[in-house]
Amino acid sequence: MEEVARIVLALETPDVAEEVMHFLDRTGRARVVGTAVDGSQLADAVRQLEPDAVVATPSMVGSRESLNGSAYLALDTSQSVGTLRRAIRAGASGFFLWPAERDELAHAAARVRPALELAGAERAPVLAVYGPRGGAGTTFVATHLAAAYARRERRCVLIDLDTVFSDVSAALGIPADEQVRTIGDLAVLGDEVGPHHVDEVAWRHSLGFAVLLAPHDGSPRVREEDYRRAIAATRRTCDVVVLQVPRALDEIALAGFEAADRVLIVLGLDVLSFRDAKRAIEAAGIQERCAFVVNRAARSEITPKDVERVFGQAPLAVIPSDRGVRSAQDRGRLLPARGRVGRAVDRLARTALEVTT
Repeated sequence: MEEVARIVLALETPDVAEEVMHFLDRTGRARVVGTAVDGSQLADAVRQLEPDAVVATPSMVGSRESLNGSAYLALDTSQSVGTLRRAIRAGASGFFLWPAERDELAHAAARVRPALELAGAERAPVLAVYGPRGGAGTTFVATHLAAAYARRERRCVLIDLDTVFSDVSAALGIPADEQVRTIGDLAVLGDEVGPHHVDEVAWRHSLGFAVLLAPHDGSPRVREEDYRRAIAATRRTCDVVVLQVPRALDEIALAGFEAADRVLIVLGLDVLSFRDAKRAIEAAGIQERCAFVVNRAARSEITPKDVERVFGQAPLAVIPSDRGVRSAQDRGRLLPARGRVGRAVDRLARTALEVTT
């Protein structure tokens, strides 16, 4: 792993650009990995090199989006209200005059190495939520689990693997006609998908977790390879990844199981739910990584204790039945943390991570 910040340089005056490049390289805390002479070249360099930061004159940077998540340090030989405004609009984290403030520039460049890259050797755990029987509550458990991690101040990304129904979008109240980015926007990048691309595409919920939405009508076709790349990149952006896996055991679902450290099987207290779970677990070959969640538990001839009798382990959580669930789902809302359901999901959030370590 590199000990220095990787910089792309985009300055209008070649002589100044050469001075800045040699200066930053000599500091030993930053290394110029690419240069550009106009906005188009800068965009290409950022996309291909994925630098930690861009050092550029404000006129070179059109928008924050063009930086693909790289930090932006504005640099110029003179200062005016216009250049300051352009730098602020592009999201600059600092404005420096050359050469008077070159030491300040060096310190800022040394600090821009993202924490995610520094912690890249440790990948976030992945929890796949799967309901083998229709109506088991997979989407409910996955979305509320993501919210529970956010409340625990864990950076959580929820990924919807259901390319047919995209139920997560409806469960979170995203209007069908709203223009949102989806995992289809990552698919077109192929092998170039990186953590900063995930940050750009992810939809942000007001409770604090991020979501990689499944494609909507008209989005590019997404394959299992696209999900594998997206999950791998996502693991470098957060503390925990939650996958909402569709019931059909297609190639995308199997890719989700393959990436998961633990598969949470969502059960109802009925014979068919238990039967379908046993068949799905065997078909997917995930016996060693399964844990069980009882959802909508109510009085029944089958009880949560039967989970241990049938599957050999007690459920991680028993989420009680609540009449408010359907009303909340119809409105695209999540249940509040208070109440029996919220407490049960919070316990699940804690214990699910414990079994992955």
